[in-house]
Amino acid sequence: MSNTVVFDGSPLAIEDIVALAEQRANAKLDRADAYREFIEQGPRFLDRLLAEDGEIYGVTTGYGDSCTTAIPPELVNELPRHLYTFHGCGQGRMLAPDQARAVVATRLTSLALGQSGVSWALLEQLETLLGHDIMPLIPEEGSVGASGDLTPLSYVAAVLCGEREVWYQGQQRDTAEVFAECGIQPLTLRPKEGLAIMNGTAVMTALACQAFKRAEYLAEMATRITAMASVALKGNAFHFDERLFAVKPHPGQQQVAARLRADLHSGEPPRNSSRLQDRYSLRCAPHVIGVLQDSLPWLRTFIENELNSANDNPIIDGDGEHVLHGGHFYGGHIAFAMDGLKTAVANIADLLDRQMAQLMDVRFNNGLPANLSGATGPRAAINHGLKAVQIGTSAWTAEALKQTMPASVFSRSTECHNQDKVSMGTIAARDCLRVLQLTEQVTAAALIATGQGLELRVRQGDIGEGGLPAALQQTLMRTRDYSEFINEDRALDKELTALVNVVQQRHWVLYPEPADG
Repeated sequence: MSNTVVFDGSPLAIEDIVALAEQRANAKLDRADAYREFIEQGPRFLDRLLAEDGEIYGVTTGYGDSCTTAIPPELVNELPRHLYTFHGCGQGRMLAPDQARAVVATRLTSLALGQSGVSWALLEQLETLLGHDIMPLIPEEGSVGASGDLTPLSYVAAVLCGEREVWYQGQQRDTAEVFAECGIQPLTLRPKEGLAIMNGTAVMTALACQAFKRAEYLAEMATRITAMASVALKGNAFHFDERLFAVKPHPGQQQVAARLRADLHSGEPPRNSSRLQDRYSLRCAPHVIGVLQDSLPWLRTFIENELNSANDNPIIDGDGEHVLHGGHFYGGHIAFAMDGLKTAVANIADLLDRQMAQLMDVRFNNGLPANLSGATGPRAAINHGLKAVQIGTSAWTAEALKQTMPASVFSRSTECHNQDKVSMGTIAARDCLRVLQLTEQVTAAALIATGQGLELRVRQGDIGEGGLPAALQQTLMRTRDYSEFINEDRALDKELTALVNVVQQRHWVLYPEPADG
């Protein structure tokens, strides 16, 4: 990916937003004269309408249910500031800086389409925030996901104007002070610009972009862990046979099975397998992980279509000179995508939790010590291996599964019944991020457990030197960089946290893309 993401109205990918959020790319507006002229024709059209006493929602009228309230001409210019001011009622935790970057980049993507009636100066101010890494402090609670992410995006609008607070150089700072230090002039919003910034789906869509990349990586990580668990449990690799999966042609499921075959170097059924059929958490792993893998293409379509849409109201067609009133702020597609994604991800947590339960239990683990303890001799009596980690894994999995109740079905009529059907898309996205966090914790525990199981097999002589497939050996060694073999009981919280960070940052390349040709 290029280290510069250009905003010129062309479609962007999920990866572009995530790269900007993670500071692996810079944002740059296209400064071609033709593009700037295209952007400016929207606000020029609005200026003409105002001069001709045209009625424009949110410009010469109040907002929402107040759309029947006429705004006196001398007060029109004050209306945008009132919009972001009275919406300054967000609660909850602040979005992290990377999440705020994703939000700013996502809003810039939509406004750069030139269908919202905003000025070139506004686009430049958003570019400036990204360039200086001055990120609005955005409370995560307060959006119902229709009429846009009004309350959280009010914090973006206020910061553009030099108000409220920002993240800057690792600290929470007053926006006006940071702007003064950096020589940035606060923006004065033109008519319609407050509505253009706030009346859209940027928060839910930004979080969805980040959720997608984390989930995509979890599908790969769960596949690799399944391969490790299969070897540690003396599983039957023939469960992933190509001929078997040819007769159930879900492409993502087939891809997971193919990755498992490659990881395990499997061909014919192993002669030393103790079971003809493994338990479902091994045998059906491609079917569980495959649901997530097969969902990724349509999830990408939903998210990227929303990302590259003009999703405020009204739409301003500066070229054709139309004001188009509608409901593009409605976040139903993101709500559905995030409700579906969190269910698929929670099932990954459940799968890994069940594999871990098998590894711990001497009734099911085919000769491994109880709780995967590495202690031997008299000291084995006082050591407990991964007993507590398995309890924690069960707790994280239960919470992830509990979070799968769809948010989108909890529409609440609000704002004097003007917003009488809403998407709850932002809540769905936040729920999905919580499920991802919990599942990433389960994944970290499963890395430690399967690594411990593999090393115990080697020490027991069940796997000869060089007998571990190369991909599994590599993952085991990478895990050992953060968590050593457990001979004696020790606190594992810091090791788990370190591995959660590895998973979230997608550091390890597990399944490289095949080279072209």
